[in-house]
Amino acid sequence: MKQFWNTLKRYAPWLILLLIIDSFSSLLLWLSSVQAFASLVVTIALASLVLFSVIVLVLYFKEQHKRAIFRDFLMEPDEVNTEKLLSAVSQQEREQLQVLVSVLEKKQSRIQETEEALRDYEEYVEGWAHEAKTPLSLLTMILDNRADEIPPSLHAKLDYVRSQFQEDITQMLYYARLGSSTKDYRFEALELKDAIEEVLEDYAPLLEEKQFLIENRLQDETVYTDRRGFQFMIGQIISNSIKYSGAEPKLTVSLKHTGEMDILTIADNGIGVKNYDLPYIFQKGFTGDSTDSRKKATGMGLYLTKKMADDLNLKIEAESRWGEGGEGVTISIAFPKVK
Repeated sequence: MKQFWNTLKRYAPWLILLLIIDSFSSLLLWLSSVQAFASLVVTIALASLVLFSVIVLVLYFKEQHKRAIFRDFLMEPDEVNTEKLLSAVSQQEREQLQVLVSVLEKKQSRIQETEEALRDYEEYVEGWAHEAKTPLSLLTMILDNRADEIPPSLHAKLDYVRSQFQEDITQMLYYARLGSSTKDYRFEALELKDAIEEVLEDYAPLLEEKQFLIENRLQDETVYTDRRGFQFMIGQIISNSIKYSGAEPKLTVSLKHTGEMDILTIADNGIGVKNYDLPYIFQKGFTGDSTDSRKKATGMGLYLTKKMADDLNLKIEAESRWGEGGEGVTISIAFPKVK
């Protein structure tokens, strides 16, 4: 309806011109014959209005048809839609549109080349990650089967390196997958305690190196989400707690229920985050102040965690107790309740 009124406003000057002509004709008719003027003036006015209305309607539907063709062309500027558009416009518009078609074809070609390059990049990253897992698996097998032949201090260091390498590969692989157009998520009922204990086991060498105290308060709670994506998030949160741990480090995992949400909290007692840094910790590349513990940070862990949470339709928030008599960071993940 708005478009119709816009069309009417566009052609309003022609209606005014037509009414002026009608008024002039009526004046001449009145001067020549008062009786003829009285009998024909209404007919002239109605005929002019009807003629104008018919012309406006025809032009309106013609513009609607042209707009639909143009919309199809913008959505898919192929040869068929291009030919339809050029045949629906005037010669003057056709010359201008040919320039637009040429520019769009070049941009479409560049987009296709970029998409192909992105697919090649994703395939390369995933292929490299899977290839890198082969020596990593070999190192794991050696550490498991020949632990008696390796000095305990060296075994602990190699296990630490293996865990760190495994985390870096996983982070890179998920970074590539999050940008992919295809997702392979599988949503299912997930036992929280078992899923988190698996992640804690993967990070056991890093946690033991820092002498973490783990307090897992979970019972037999179940949430509905993708297992791999969720465990990746938990792994990044735990890794962040390890990197920024303080003296006598502790990690507390708990769950609380609200009317519409189940909220998982993972709290540490590390160095914490300053108040002015807290709103930005989920941004890509953000590392906060340049203290010694953050100099080697990439700022990717929590960014990927937030991206994964968005993909899984989970709400994630962070709190810190900096300057309130205690320190540390608490990450909350809210799961919508499934009826």
